[in-house]
Amino acid sequence: MLIDAQGLSITTDAPETVEAINEFTTQLLSYGKHADRIFNGVAADPASPLANAYAAALYLFAETADSLRLATPHLQAAQRYAAQATEREQWAIAAIASWAAGDVQQALAYHQALAENYPRDLVSASIGQYHHLFASGSTQGLLKLIETILPANAENHYVHGMLAFALEQNHQLEAAESAGRRAVAMQRSDPWAHHAIAHVLETQGRAQDGIAWLESVADTWEECSTFRCHNWWHLALYYLALNDIDKVLELYDRKVWGQAIHDYSHCQVNAIALLLRLELQGVDVGDRWQAIGPSLPSQMHNHFLPLTDLHLIYGLVRSGQSNQAEQMLRSIERHAANRHYALQSVWAEVVLPIARGFVAHAEGKWLAAITQMRPVLSQLQRVGGSHAQRQVFQHVYEHALVKS
Repeated sequence: MLIDAQGLSITTDAPETVEAINEFTTQLLSYGKHADRIFNGVAADPASPLANAYAAALYLFAETADSLRLATPHLQAAQRYAAQATEREQWAIAAIASWAAGDVQQALAYHQALAENYPRDLVSASIGQYHHLFASGSTQGLLKLIETILPANAENHYVHGMLAFALEQNHQLEAAESAGRRAVAMQRSDPWAHHAIAHVLETQGRAQDGIAWLESVADTWEECSTFRCHNWWHLALYYLALNDIDKVLELYDRKVWGQAIHDYSHCQVNAIALLLRLELQGVDVGDRWQAIGPSLPSQMHNHFLPLTDLHLIYGLVRSGQSNQAEQMLRSIERHAANRHYALQSVWAEVVLPIARGFVAHAEGKWLAAITQMRPVLSQLQRVGGSHAQRQVFQHVYEHALVKS
């Protein structure tokens, strides 16, 4: 048994495995390009429960049609060797197994227990943050999770950045900005802290401040993975608020889509969300819908996250793929009927009506869009995503009202 950089015990005798776990932790928290180095840890010790669990998690984060298939052998290996693992590792494995099974609420219960008993486990906290943000929609749960680990990690800028975002999502804007700036003072190249402050400034309507802020730290994003595209997306939203359409389109072409991995769902969501907002303001986006269209059908039947599906189905219609959008709608209906009980009601009660409303809006059927979306507007938080990401649902509804 060895000790990692966080002072936590790792069930392995291979220093290379601990090094890979340390690197995975850093890459996950910094949204870096090299999280796949966890596979070096598995190669060095194929019987490492935690390295295998993290390898499985990395595949699940990818959100592709092959994610579960690729994750399963690593998850099975982690479970096979779990009996010899520490309690913390066993809980981490159980959390990732729950995620793979679609039981996010059970996964979050494990992540909260890990936060309370092993607050230095920042991989667990990061995965829990992801689930709270994109799956559960629980901003209170998100803040509780991060506040639980904060006392044991007061020196860690990543945790202050995570706190900043959690505070912002709970409308504690001044405290959020303070926590975010504390994180950046500790480490200038913390993209999640940059992102948290961007949310604060956007919520407060401080577009000029937001532009100055993001442009002052954008030089640090080159070591990020595709998350840099999301920060560029936030910068584009500031310029959109100022009606500088040429700058928005430039950022879209060079950064938001220009630097994206085109078959990665989060990159597709950034692109669709920006094109949609532009069109809601009456902007002609040219052939940009058609340019992203070919990348979208591969995600039609994945159904990892409600927010992703709702954007993808809109993009399919606007890129001229209405038949595929109808197929996706039928697929969402089947998924809503078969989804794990903990989340089934979200898909059936909220996601489906919005998806139908989005298809109607994208086709210019304003009354149908209004009829579908109006009953669920008060429940938008259940689809996950940030406040900024969910604003588009309200905007689409209001646009349909005006057009009708």
